[in-house]
Amino acid sequence: MKVEQIAIFLENRSGRLAEITGILAEKGINIRAMSLADTSDFGILRLIVNDANTARTVLKEKGFTVGTTNVVVVEVQDKPGGLAHVLQIIKDAKLNIEYMYAFTQKSGQTGLIIFRFEKVDAAIEVLNKAGMKMLSGEEVYAI
Repeated sequence: MKVEQIAIFLENRSGRLAEITGILAEKGINIRAMSLADTSDFGILRLIVNDANTARTVLKEKGFTVGTTNVVVVEVQDKPGGLAHVLQIIKDAKLNIEYMYAFTQKSGQTGLIIFRFEKVDAAIEVLNKAGMKMLSGEEVYAI
């Protein structure tokens, strides 16, 4: 299952993250997951939100450069080895992970790992065959 993620490119200066989150809050857009990576000159803010179309539109209207991509959200057990298990499946299938980030829903129960794969459809097929639970966009937005 593919989940739409937006990526916002922003210059590395004070207050930009607050500006973006404020714009989204004003429009009633709820952030479900986020990752921020930076270099000395700019950052890439990756977000999964409950309304990607509106988020993309309002941020572009405010002058931000916004892109979209599909990611895969995998549920794993929140215990030692939970992440290692899914990564071994990915390794055995020789799939390339471009990046990933994760969060725990409830300690000791489940965690969610958000993957950006080089070959998304192939990754979904491999994870399905391995019996891994993947979440739809609607399931992620409802968390």
